[in-house]
Amino acid sequence: MAEESLPLSGLRLHWKVPVANLMVNFGIVGFGLHAVKRLMPGFRSAANCRVTALSRRTLAKAQESARQYNIPLAFDSAEALCRSPEVDAVFVATPNACHFQDVLLAIRHGKPVLCEKPMAVNAGQCRQMVEAAAKANILLGVAQVFRFEESTARLRDRLAAGQIGKLVFARSEFSFPRGSGHPRSWISDLAISGGGPIADVGVHCIDALRFVLQDEVVRVSARGFADPQSGEVEAAAAMILDFCRGTLASVAVSFRAEYRTPFELVGETGVLRADNAFNVERPIQLELRRGSVIAESETVTNQAAYTRQVEAFAAAVEGKAKFPVPGEEGWRNQQILDAAYRSLKSGKAESVSAMNS
Repeated sequence: MAEESLPLSGLRLHWKVPVANLMVNFGIVGFGLHAVKRLMPGFRSAANCRVTALSRRTLAKAQESARQYNIPLAFDSAEALCRSPEVDAVFVATPNACHFQDVLLAIRHGKPVLCEKPMAVNAGQCRQMVEAAAKANILLGVAQVFRFEESTARLRDRLAAGQIGKLVFARSEFSFPRGSGHPRSWISDLAISGGGPIADVGVHCIDALRFVLQDEVVRVSARGFADPQSGEVEAAAAMILDFCRGTLASVAVSFRAEYRTPFELVGETGVLRADNAFNVERPIQLELRRGSVIAESETVTNQAAYTRQVEAFAAAVEGKAKFPVPGEEGWRNQQILDAAYRSLKSGKAESVSAMNS
């Protein structure tokens, strides 16, 4: 059964009617650049969900976006959006420091909630979010979209099939040029962002490595630098991740270099690599190298990643499948980010805390 509504003399009347093909109605809290550039194209292609509401900081801006993207309901607060009976699930896309309160708000209103990465600004907040969702029996997911990319799935499958033998090294990088006019001006405000490129895109690299390697990080060493433009946060950083099974992984991130997302797995008998492994706009060439020769290659596309992500969450809301990136995954990623920032300050390798600490 789904809830339908029609306006009558300024009121909305609600009743239950049978619907052949159920759709999960999402409300997007924090409808900004990411929603426009990535989320809405993903929702437009989705078969089992749609956006019925959005919120922005002012009602005028919310109404303008709602008209532009043909979204029925516009709100100037997360509270109003979460109260709406026409919102089945909430997608939190606000600045990082807002995730904690926005997720807890959705949980209090009994709404399944998908939170954009990074999940919060510290692991303590993540723990509270996960525990609150569990106590209320509410679905909580994290939007680590790389897990829904074809490139990531193929790299994971090829590694698991033993194509390069025992893994020795792994490498993931993510850079993009963030100029002074970038729409996310808050990214250089530590209190709002929780960090620079380590938190913003490093979390993607870390999560992709954990997913592809099917292994966990136990220790992090990090170095970085700030510049006048980066303010309180780092402008670029490099990390070494020690994995449980002995793999050493390097992660390099920046707001200064051109857009690039190379990924490489070096094993005892070969190398799996891609120059721009995680982009969603162009085809990606995955290569299996033995020595200096390309032994195999295949072309994949990640264009459907955002659609797959929201469809998977909608299926979980409907009870048809488990969402593959639950809140615990975001919590684990944040523990690794926290260790990286401790290492930046201490100049030493820092252990990753246990999940129950």
